[in-house]
Amino acid sequence: EAHLSFGGTQGVYTHTSSAVSGEMELSVYVPPQADTLNTGEKLPVLFYLSGLTCTQENVTGKGGFQQTAAELGLIIVCPDTSPRCTGYAGEDDDYDFGSGAGFYLNATESPWSETYKMYDYIVDELPALIAENFPIDTDRMGVFGHSMGGHGALTIGLRNPDLFKSISAFSPIVAPSLVPWGQKAFTGYLGKNTDAWAEYDATALMKVGHRSAAEILIDQGTADPFLAEHLQPELFAEACVKANQPLQVRMQAGYDHSYFFISSFMADHLQHHAKTLMSG
Repeated sequence: EAHLSFGGTQGVYTHTSSAVSGEMELSVYVPPQADTLNTGEKLPVLFYLSGLTCTQENVTGKGGFQQTAAELGLIIVCPDTSPRCTGYAGEDDDYDFGSGAGFYLNATESPWSETYKMYDYIVDELPALIAENFPIDTDRMGVFGHSMGGHGALTIGLRNPDLFKSISAFSPIVAPSLVPWGQKAFTGYLGKNTDAWAEYDATALMKVGHRSAAEILIDQGTADPFLAEHLQPELFAEACVKANQPLQVRMQAGYDHSYFFISSFMADHLQHHAKTLMSG
């Protein structure tokens, strides 16, 4: 489907993914500047990674990014959160594991290792696919996300700083190895070897030398019901201080974990990315 939005086009697409061996759905917003590009000109792009239980539809319909993306000239890509309909036993039993809960990693435990390769999908397959079909500048890419997707944005951005030049997150799971959401997912997807977990843990990555050249932005609501048990942004903040990683953590008084929170600060995040991707 496709809809005119703030002079640009909000589209929804499907494709067959080699990374996850199945059909994936995603949305792509193309701002009005794409209609007036000169030959060879391309636009910066942001990849938004959604949280537990979500599909592309949540942020596309509720995130409120289209107006600011149109003003700034940003292409916004919103993929799904996991493979779908794999037929694995237990795939749909829990909200925090299986369908809608891919955790942006490459699973190594059977049967998940056959298709749950969301890290490869986001890092390798999706940018190439988008570049083939839309006027994106692959030298000006950023990544951001919410909750589980904030975890994905931080880990993918830190591990691939030459690919993703800017990073931000809403209420991210910053230390999944230490909290129940992450421990459940990592055990199921990666097994009990915690050394393997560290590759998908933003706080652990920061401690061993992974960096972003640009300042990272995190927004976190103080009324988030998951803050103390699952999110704990102070752990990542402490690691960034020790590593001299530029970081801004904004504790937003009274905000929760919902898209009411995300949409309230979405424009700030797009402007944060544009400052880096459009500099020079």
